[in-house]
Amino acid sequence: MNSWKRIKSNLLKDKEVKREYDNLALEYELIDKIISLRRDKKISQKMLASKMKTTQSALSRFESGGISPTVGFLKRLAEALDVNLNIDFN
Repeated sequence: MNSWKRIKSNLLKDKEVKREYDNLALEYELIDKIISLRRDKKISQKMLASKMKTTQSALSRFESGGISPTVGFLKRLAEALDVNLNIDFN
């Protein structure tokens, strides 16, 4: 097991850490999806930010988990990536 997987496994044994990790799962799933879409389309952060009419630093903060996006931000992001944005409550 690589060192990160071992560290993560040990950290998640702590109930508080596990609860916080689970609470952030949706945010990080969204971030992972956006980064994957951007890379699949071979678009840099700078190019995507320009298409969204925002700054590369704002996009970077989002991709690093530093900010929670607004629905407006997500709409611009979807449009710039030429994908549909669907928000669903199950």
